[in-house]
Amino acid sequence: MHLRLLAAAFTAAVFAAGCTTTPDEQTPAPVTDAKPKPGADTKPIARVDVTGKPTGGVDPRLKDPNNILSKRTVFFEFDRFDVKESDRPLIEAHARYLRENPNAKMLIQGNADDRGSREYNVGLGQRRSDSVKKMLLLLGAKEAQIESVSLGEEKPACSDQNEDCWAKNRRGEMLYGGEY
Repeated sequence: MHLRLLAAAFTAAVFAAGCTTTPDEQTPAPVTDAKPKPGADTKPIARVDVTGKPTGGVDPRLKDPNNILSKRTVFFEFDRFDVKESDRPLIEAHARYLRENPNAKMLIQGNADDRGSREYNVGLGQRRSDSVKKMLLLLGAKEAQIESVSLGEEKPACSDQNEDCWAKNRRGEMLYGGEY
């Protein structure tokens, strides 16, 4: 008991000694004239990533209607979440882009038509976005580049009640960073 009291007193003394120090007084930094010198170039410098490509904005290839990368939608059959063979070239192109641009990020939004329950459609939308993500990963994209979410029936592309419209709502949409 006596030993514990002595150890507690020693600890308190060490702690108190550590708290009594005061910092050395510092000299304030000098104030300087921040105006640019005559003839100095004051235009902002363009930011580039490690590959030398400009940052801050969407890659123009992703918006060029003549480039496959501008196509971002995969459509699904009723009550299905498997990617059709006809969509494989589109997903291969986006996987290649993600491999070649390791800093690129993608969000895949899975959607469903409004014919199932809300809960069922959220689950189906998630399975659709996950199937696109899985295919991209199998083709060499990195897990950290891709996020998959479900919007269920909440973001319809069409609101008519017919097969043509429902087919437009059964989709997975690929969005790149800067677009979401």
